[in-house]
Amino acid sequence: MKPKNLNQIAKLAQSLLIRNPNPQFLNQQLSHLVNSHDDNGDAFFNLYNQMLSHSPSSSHNHYTFTYALKACSSLHALSKGLEIHARLVKSGHITDLFIKNSLLHFYLSSNDVLSATRVFQSIPSPDVVSWTSLISGFSKCGYESKAIEAFSSMNVKPNAATLVSAFSACSNIGALTFGKAIHAYGLKSLMIDGNIVFYNAALDLYAKCRSLLNARNVFVKMSKRDVISWTTLLMGYARGGHCEEAVEVFKQMVVSGEAEPNEATVVTVLSACASIGSLSLGCWVHSYIDKRIDLDVDGNIGNALVNMYVKCGDMKMGLKIFNMVVHKDVITWGSVICGLAMNGYGKQALQVFSQMLVYGVLPDEVTFIGLLSACSHVGLVSEGMMFFKAMRDSYGIVPQLRHYGCMVDMYGRAGMFEEAVGFIRGMPVEAEGPIWGALLQACKSHGNEEMFEWIKGQLRHKNVGVGTLALLSNLYAISERWEDANKVRKRMRGTGLKKVAGFSWVEPEVSTHRLDSSFCVS
Repeated sequence: MKPKNLNQIAKLAQSLLIRNPNPQFLNQQLSHLVNSHDDNGDAFFNLYNQMLSHSPSSSHNHYTFTYALKACSSLHALSKGLEIHARLVKSGHITDLFIKNSLLHFYLSSNDVLSATRVFQSIPSPDVVSWTSLISGFSKCGYESKAIEAFSSMNVKPNAATLVSAFSACSNIGALTFGKAIHAYGLKSLMIDGNIVFYNAALDLYAKCRSLLNARNVFVKMSKRDVISWTTLLMGYARGGHCEEAVEVFKQMVVSGEAEPNEATVVTVLSACASIGSLSLGCWVHSYIDKRIDLDVDGNIGNALVNMYVKCGDMKMGLKIFNMVVHKDVITWGSVICGLAMNGYGKQALQVFSQMLVYGVLPDEVTFIGLLSACSHVGLVSEGMMFFKAMRDSYGIVPQLRHYGCMVDMYGRAGMFEEAVGFIRGMPVEAEGPIWGALLQACKSHGNEEMFEWIKGQLRHKNVGVGTLALLSNLYAISERWEDANKVRKRMRGTGLKKVAGFSWVEPEVSTHRLDSSFCVS
């Protein structure tokens, strides 16, 4: 009978040591301790040390050390693991393949790739477990190329677990071609029908590599799908910018009842709703969450709901959810600050920031994007300059291109073109498209022809995005400078750049319609 708690295990182990120090039974107690989800490190090593010190030495065997190494791996007890390694060398158990595989796993779980490689190289004939541990460990430690190289060097037949580890390495570095080869090998050479872990790994590969047609094909051909399958496909669509398809996958998942969405699923679909600005779909997802007693409007889900509502323009509901979130973190506060800024409530955004500081939450780089944007939209130039300085000097946050863009936009909106130019010249990074675009927009708003000509000269030999060039062309057209406008358009075509037609979501009552701005009625 399996012991139910630590006290029972300790009493049973002590009894066994006194009456019958049989390693088979004692190792069972070690197994119970190492496989439990409680923090049993002290209890485990107390029993382990007693077994080693007990006379006669027959109270332990080589399996005792494998359990000990497993405990060291889960507890990240590096020094204890090194001690066990030394004992194994001294006792002669080091020659056992099972022991070497345990050592290999221990070192890789400790991110000690060098020691793991040495252990692997000391194995005369590595088995599939050895190779799989090495490949999996390399991948988890960030050595994906080495993992793929190890897979290619295998001299034993891989199993499904090996392929899953190789898939992971390919997914992390976008090695789609090699991943496809692994997928084909698995389908041809292994009996993997119904192996949902294998198919989920293949699905993850294609989703992360933006090969969404292949991802969909894998998904459709799966005889059984779980929440990981659905969420992986949904994430693939969302990350690839196909947010409408992501929402559709979520709908199919709910309707089919094949798997129940988890936190990751609903957070991803809410992000997709926010990206396409579909309030009705976001509300539908919210209503689904409310029906699930196991999904709390807090933490990641609460943050995703706040983000969705503010990006869809419903600040009232966004603030309501914000107030419902019990454990507000920097993401929660930042979402509301950015939402208030983008919806025209700049002063309120600054007030929320003050509350954030009162609650002891430190801002991050996203928070400052919201603050600078708020100052830009309501013309608070002095405050914006103060926040930009505080970001660097008080919070140690290195400004990124978006922060610089907000500052240029702020100066431009205020008509402070000399300050904007001085700021651009003083930037430690080269100004890119969004910054020039902000200044061009300011020229358009204020009718500053002189600044427009200066920007044109700056952009003549710079690589900027299609949006900036399109804005430049449109400004020429507004001034009826058709020849200059055509030159910019030719430049766009010559570089292969193409302006993607924008679209809007119009939501009369429940239905949602997409209007393509490239479609005009004359």
